[in-house]
Amino acid sequence: MSGPTFRFRLERIRAVRERTEKLAKQELAKAMSRRSSTEAELRSTDAHLERAHSEQRTIAAESPTTSANELLARQVFHERIEEERGQHERELRQRDAEVAERDADLITAASEHEMLNRLRERHRGEHDREAARREGNVLDEIATTRFRRSTA
Repeated sequence: MSGPTFRFRLERIRAVRERTEKLAKQELAKAMSRRSSTEAELRSTDAHLERAHSEQRTIAAESPTTSANELLARQVFHERIEEERGQHERELRQRDAEVAERDADLITAASEHEMLNRLRERHRGEHDREAARREGNVLDEIATTRFRRSTA
């Protein structure tokens, strides 16, 4: 028995939603990668700042007569590293916000895609039940016809 084949009318939209979900996954992965890079830069800057402080302590302990120009130059150097660290912290907060936004986008895209998948499966189930009902009707008709022929 062959009846009408199943055709989900929203298949194109479902495919678009599936593609949107894949793109959202990619964007989240990129955002997480950028966040990870920024976090690594912040750790590197922290290490650089710690080395600078350590060098400052070592120089202060070894030579009690340090020139004012050298002290000023070191202070400017420390301030520059601290400013760089502050920039990395701000960038890390931005990256965290970006990751959260991309994650929310992915959740939305995934739920829309899943909703259409569930709808498609529900329609497929309805189609299959209708096809089974029609097939049952045809088989009943065949059985009734055979029964009438055998009794006649």
